[in-house]
Amino acid sequence: MIERHEGAALRPALAHGVSRPVFRFAPSPNGYLHLGHALSALLNGEAAAQSHGRLLLRIEDIDPARSRPEFIEAIFADLGWLGLTWEQPVRCQSEHLDLYREALEELRRRDLLYPCFCTRGAIARAVAAAETAGEAAPRDPDGALLYPGTCRALAPEEASRRIGAGEPHAWRLRMAEAAAMAGSLTWREHAGTVPDSGWHTVAAEPQAFGDVALGRRDAPASYHLAVVCDDAAQGVTQVVRGRDLFAATSVHRLLQQLLHLREPGYHHHRLVLDDDGRKLSKSIASTSLRQLRASGVSTDEIRRRIGMTA
Repeated sequence: MIERHEGAALRPALAHGVSRPVFRFAPSPNGYLHLGHALSALLNGEAAAQSHGRLLLRIEDIDPARSRPEFIEAIFADLGWLGLTWEQPVRCQSEHLDLYREALEELRRRDLLYPCFCTRGAIARAVAAAETAGEAAPRDPDGALLYPGTCRALAPEEASRRIGAGEPHAWRLRMAEAAAMAGSLTWREHAGTVPDSGWHTVAAEPQAFGDVALGRRDAPASYHLAVVCDDAAQGVTQVVRGRDLFAATSVHRLLQQLLHLREPGYHHHRLVLDDDGRKLSKSIASTSLRQLRASGVSTDEIRRRIGMTA
């Protein structure tokens, strides 16, 4: 496990080969930040400062049903309390929807996407039926059930008719074709444990995620598509984020290759866990930075709790 010297290890190493590295912290405004966010934000801020790089803040508000203005204001307040500063203006995904639409259109032109009309319930029923028939129900590296491909072979005429009738649909990537087109992929990962640990190469395995959805019913683009478009548009050279996104980097490398986007370097840092060993999360109502600040906890104490030097 990476402990107190993680930030120190990143400072010189992540800047290697980059004239002025660009880091970013990119929270979603669907809840209040917690200690896990503090670790990621502070690691990005310290690495940028020590490498004479730039720190960007991006608000990933592409999901209109869950994003709320009060959470955006709380993000600014929490990060300012932690002592972080970032470049202006702050990028909000909701202001760049055309960028994601153009990326989707590019993939559609190359016949790498297909419309999927399945609801979550329909997918769950299809998987359950397969299991009842004795078939395995494969899962992706994050533990989610893989899409069974119900709409992959839908006739183009039928798909067009249903789209024209206004039937809700997502756009899924033809993973087998896309992976074959991209060829063998890797990414550069920094270990971040000691200052001389340096970079190593990780083989990307996007096929493990199956036909991922890139355009969703409830949002213009999925996280996977939006994040690679945003990082490229902002000139991000170093992505420092939680270990829970390590496996998803395979999908991101595939999309970068397909869309001819620049590849950043990566460091996936340890996660902050609760007393039960669970990753801190908004979904389980982990104690927020806002609550800790209101109760009188100092920023030095925050740094101690997340294993960073005060």
